[in-house]
Amino acid sequence: MFDACCGWCYGFGPAVRGFADANAGRVRLDVVSGGLFTGAQVAPIGTMTYVPGANARIAALTGVEFGPGYHGLVADGRFKMDSTAAATGFAALRAAAPGRALESAEAMQRAFYFDGLSLSEASTYRHIAEQQGMDADAVVTGFASPAARTAAAQDFTRAARLGVTSYPTLLLHTDTGVIRLGGPTSTATQLTDAIDRHLALSE
Repeated sequence: MFDACCGWCYGFGPAVRGFADANAGRVRLDVVSGGLFTGAQVAPIGTMTYVPGANARIAALTGVEFGPGYHGLVADGRFKMDSTAAATGFAALRAAAPGRALESAEAMQRAFYFDGLSLSEASTYRHIAEQQGMDADAVVTGFASPAARTAAAQDFTRAARLGVTSYPTLLLHTDTGVIRLGGPTSTATQLTDAIDRHLALSE
């Protein structure tokens, strides 16, 4: 579970990528949007005074880089953090390339946290689609469609049903239940070690 507007999710991204690559033969990874900034929580980033300090901590603990475009958004302060718009955009990208959901999530995070592009604008999803070799017109049309909004709402519902209230959250679904793997500062190796332990216990 991730929220494209969540800095910790951005920080966790490289670990998830490494984990997915290392375990491609035995794990099917589903990427699901969560909603941190919805309803009354949608607000200009400038009102979130904790953001610069949190970003510095994320960078220090995970090694990710927040780019100049994003720093410009923070300094300007007017950009509204809107998880529903981001989840709708992700749903449109996922529909266009169902087997590349992780790549789409990574591209969204880079577009926002490095390039400073708005995750609420159709032009951002056109840019991502073109970069990823997708049908850009289909993605933009999808972003404006009721189907993408419905898919975003279904993601939020799925996260709630699983009891997820913070992001990022990596869940392992097994025959005996659902287990949380690691946390936002876990490395790919630590995540793989965790799944190895859980699988060994189930044998």
